[in-house]
Amino acid sequence: MTAIEILQKYWGHQAFRPLQQDIISAVLEKKDSLALLPTGGGKSICFQVPALVNEGICIVVSPLIALMKDQVENLKAKGIEAIAIYAGMGKREIDILLDNCIYGKIKFLYLSPERLLSDLVRIRISYMNVNLIAVDEAHCISQWGYDFRPPYQQIAKLREIHPDVPVLALTATATEFVRKDIIEKLEMKDPQIFVKSFARDNLSYVVFNQEDKYKKLIQICKNVNGTGLVYVRNRRETAEVSNFLNRNQIKADFYHAGLERDVRFKKQEEWKQNKIRIMVATNAFGMGIDKADVRTVVHLDLPESLEAYYQEAGRAGRDEKRSYAVLLANQSDVLSLEARYINSFPSADDIRKTYHYLGNYFQLAFGAGEGLNFTFDIADFCKRFNISVLKTISALKFLEHDGYITLSESVFLPSRMMFTVSHEDVYRFQIENKAYDSVIKTILRSHGGAFDGFVKISESDLAKKIGVSYQDVIGILNKLQSIEMLTYIQQTDQPQLQYVRARVDMDHFHVDAKYLALRKDILHKQVNAVVAYASTTVCRSIQLLNYFDEHNAVKCGVCDVCLAEKRAENENQINDQLDFEIISLLQQQALTLDDLVHNIKIGTENDRIDAIRELLDAGKVKSDGKKYYI
Repeated sequence: MTAIEILQKYWGHQAFRPLQQDIISAVLEKKDSLALLPTGGGKSICFQVPALVNEGICIVVSPLIALMKDQVENLKAKGIEAIAIYAGMGKREIDILLDNCIYGKIKFLYLSPERLLSDLVRIRISYMNVNLIAVDEAHCISQWGYDFRPPYQQIAKLREIHPDVPVLALTATATEFVRKDIIEKLEMKDPQIFVKSFARDNLSYVVFNQEDKYKKLIQICKNVNGTGLVYVRNRRETAEVSNFLNRNQIKADFYHAGLERDVRFKKQEEWKQNKIRIMVATNAFGMGIDKADVRTVVHLDLPESLEAYYQEAGRAGRDEKRSYAVLLANQSDVLSLEARYINSFPSADDIRKTYHYLGNYFQLAFGAGEGLNFTFDIADFCKRFNISVLKTISALKFLEHDGYITLSESVFLPSRMMFTVSHEDVYRFQIENKAYDSVIKTILRSHGGAFDGFVKISESDLAKKIGVSYQDVIGILNKLQSIEMLTYIQQTDQPQLQYVRARVDMDHFHVDAKYLALRKDILHKQVNAVVAYASTTVCRSIQLLNYFDEHNAVKCGVCDVCLAEKRAENENQINDQLDFEIISLLQQQALTLDDLVHNIKIGTENDRIDAIRELLDAGKVKSDGKKYYI
């Protein structure tokens, strides 16, 4: 099938969006390509369609596990074979999935970047018939990017394995400098570069300098119809702001990564279906959520960078209808932004301490831990050692960069199991051990394929079916695992931390001081760019486009700065017309103030009186106390 036939068959669209066709053609011609498409610009189609045109498998590297899972589910729903491998999966589970990529009909293998550190994964990839390597959120590979992920720098190793396979790098936000860095780090050969303008004609960017932000938020929600997103800095604020909106008769809910998975999913669905009008959230909300009719995105705090702001604000108006991106900021916000990011920047000593505390937290001996995966509760870790959460998160990123650990984001991984013995062995075990018969029978009835690979299971469903407690089921599964009948991986909703190399003692621990200084400099520049955006009275769209190296942009006409300029121009025009009318009337005859104000045809009564007063002060009109004359 051709690219357009695949688009029509699987996605139901009759034609490609601007630039999609060009990008797909370049990929089909086996050219390395870099594509910059704004949020909601249809990036995934650019690698999914050409991968389906050609024989073989497409490897997709993505940093966001939630997004990977979402895309895999969407592809499967279309009847396209896809799998994802990310932190938190067991070695045997990964083994089976990789075998399916080599010998099965899998078309898409989604990988988190830290998985590329594994020899197991790289060796298996060498046996695959790869037709394309797609790098999503490609700005993460650049240390100049706002969301640098050190494991991304391993992607180039895929090129060593498959040197002739084209690479397609995709991102919504990258400055000229970052683009060059992406091309260099991915070792692209004669890359085709596709850049869709960062301009969003239907999006009105607004900045309000407000002390009472909550009052302004109510005004915005009441003046703009439709659904909205309100971004706040921390989890506590999500509930506070949501409760405040509800008290003011605006139906709102809150969302953050610390909520139970089922609760998060329910809230997300209710907002998508317009049952909830306003969602108050941390920036954990919104990635990959396909909702085109968001009318407002409000930031109650200054964002960490203009790249992050552009992405988050860009979730408004994907249906191309008029929408608003509002930033509420005041002077104290500027000070707290600088304090939050500059003061939380770790020193070399902070990084050293964090690494030492990690070893104690996981009770790892020196020389142990290489390749080990741990569920990591960062809040508990920081509380245990009485250290700053923000500083610790930054320190962990440096530990990633220096190759000590990798850390994935918080994501729900359901319980999985797989029989490790044959059908016959299981049957024999059931006959000899009646106590386990009912649970094994229930698993076999409910989950086909448990001998071929890992299947998702629900302990609570199993408990209901066999009439025992939830804890009893976990105990039975653990017992069956201990006697090597099956492998059982319990569900988790925590980030996963992996030791890339064995724990080293402090004498052999090294921090890259040069890189530390570079990141601090980049952070300063990002914070300064945000502060300038919020405080400079230049068209907001022009400011953003300049930041992304579009230097010849025209005024948008719809941001707060442009609208203020228009109002000022209109006032000047009205003032000129008022002066002309007043002088014309008085040239015909002298008039009392009441008659003069009554006979003027434009402006409000106050406008007319102000204009008369100004003409008096300038000596262009005179008065004898009763009447006005020239």
